[in-house]
Amino acid sequence: MSIDYKDLGALKKGSYVIIDGEPCKVIEITKSKKGKHGSAQARVVAIGIFDGVKRSVVGPVDTRVEVPIIKKGRAQIVAVTDSIQLMDLETYEVFEAPLPEDEELRSKLDSGVTIEYWDFLGKKKIVRVRPE
Repeated sequence: MSIDYKDLGALKKGSYVIIDGEPCKVIEITKSKKGKHGSAQARVVAIGIFDGVKRSVVGPVDTRVEVPIIKKGRAQIVAVTDSIQLMDLETYEVFEAPLPEDEELRSKLDSGVTIEYWDFLGKKKIVRVRPE
């Protein structure tokens, strides 16, 4: 598993974090000032990469949270069915990825097209079509 650890207060908008076992993209972060008897608090709101569910985590800014290490790769589409069968252009490994939610991206997918994918904790997501 490709996981790193960061302080909750070190996260920034647009970064990635694992909340409830799901990789999520941070969309909002608010920090409160340190009080007389406690440390500063941070509230992170994020959206799940694969399921689109909004999640949040609240805690002291020095709390360690899991951050996914994203493997980025290029692949060629072998077949398009209910899912997309891909072949990695470096390792020649064949694997499947779900169809993307974005209709514009989905319309460009066809056999032989080169795409960029991201691998989060063993789950693959097609990000964009690569120009030849």
